[in-house]
Amino acid sequence: MRLALNSDLPCVLLTGGFTPPLELLCEADTACLPVLHTALSTPTAIAKLSSILEDTLAERTIIHGVLMDVLGLGILITGESGIGKSECALDLIVRGHRLVADDTVELRRRSETILIGTCPELTRHHMELRGLGVINVKELFGIASTRSSKRVELAVQLERWDPNREYERLGLDDVFYEILGLRVPMIRMPVAPGRNIAILVEVAARNQLLRSRGHHAARILVERLERTLLQPSVPGPPPDDKDDEDDDEIESGGGG
Repeated sequence: MRLALNSDLPCVLLTGGFTPPLELLCEADTACLPVLHTALSTPTAIAKLSSILEDTLAERTIIHGVLMDVLGLGILITGESGIGKSECALDLIVRGHRLVADDTVELRRRSETILIGTCPELTRHHMELRGLGVINVKELFGIASTRSSKRVELAVQLERWDPNREYERLGLDDVFYEILGLRVPMIRMPVAPGRNIAILVEVAARNQLLRSRGHHAARILVERLERTLLQPSVPGPPPDDKDDEDDDEIESGGGG
């Protein structure tokens, strides 16, 4: 036992509610090794411990933006300061969607494909609006208007409208936003007077949900157009001479 405890172990964990034997406690005390025990079964304890370690040791970063839960889809809204990210988020909250983080979004990578976003504890449930100040979204709109964390599945980058720039019209090309080595689908959305950004973000969420189920509206439309163009042209029916004769008779009758 002494040789086992001197093998550079971080701790000893006893599961199933077993009481640690006195010999183990003495040797662990000599080796300055923590002894932990739990009533959970071994598989449950390993699963919970693995989840805690994976979350605690996950790679992390902080991004300036807003994270929203829109129709169950985690949307990260980014853009330069003052472009209207918080105002867009507030409009989405009024429409019944949920705020995760405003201004500062903490992101951590879990496993190979999952990106989780949350808000720092100090500013959780709060939002800063220029001209209005800091508000508490949970107190104003109720507990259902916020959530503590959400998986990031779509990024929306707000950009100021540039009349000299060509913007995506069909949405055929996939664009991604890379965070912590993971690629998240991204939409570049120009901001201009008269455009309701919140409604556009909501429509983008609905469209992304359809895409995740294999329904890509733009590609389906292009394929339909290509099939139509490849079809041989069918000549239309010849003009009906009988109808022309009837029209001549009517005109002659009117003249008499």
